[in-house]
Amino acid sequence: MTRTLLIAFGLCILSGFPLAGEDAHKPINLPPAFKGTVDFAKQIRPILEQSCFKCHGPEKQKSGLRLDAKRAALLGGDHGPLFVSGKPAESEIIKRIAATDDDEIMPPKGNPLTKEQISIFVAWIEQGATWPDDGIDVRTKSD
Repeated sequence: MTRTLLIAFGLCILSGFPLAGEDAHKPINLPPAFKGTVDFAKQIRPILEQSCFKCHGPEKQKSGLRLDAKRAALLGGDHGPLFVSGKPAESEIIKRIAATDDDEIMPPKGNPLTKEQISIFVAWIEQGATWPDDGIDVRTKSD
């Protein structure tokens, strides 16, 4: 029995199947980062408004995630922090918008983000994910 489990474990590793606890939604074919400095107000926020606010805005916060207010967005949601500054490949938002699995991709309905839009998010996170204070006063998970 032990030998069978070890063989199965080895096959999982060799085949690339995620094991329990591993991140099952890794982005595939992540586009290169946008060339140039990303302006949150002009480039990131409009994408969030168009594709994310319906489910993660002031009226509804699926998975505990609110993206219309900086303070709430920085807290992340039920799946943890939204992004890791400087590390797009480790950022939940990139894993979701660049996912190829229908159960993981965001937004789940409507058109997925374009490669150009994803590349803007990649560059934004690489550049430190600067998010100007929006002055929106929201209750946080710790309030």
